Amino acid sequence: MEVEKETKTKTLIEVKEPGPLIITGNFILKDIKRDKETIPGEVWLCRCGKSGDKPYCDGSHKNI
Repeated sequence: MEVEKETKTKTLIEVKEPGPLIITGNFILKDIKRDKETIPGEVWLCRCGKSGDKPYCDGSHKNI
């Protein structure tokens, strides 16, 4: 019997100063407000609270 190797995928969360959280890798993003579930591969999430497209970053932090 052959044993399958478990493949661990990496997810990286970067904090940009000043700026968003950048999440890359293999993950599922559940957006309850929009009733969506996606596997984006990369997403930029707002930390400043100024984005007009929350939870996603739209670059509004540049005006702070």
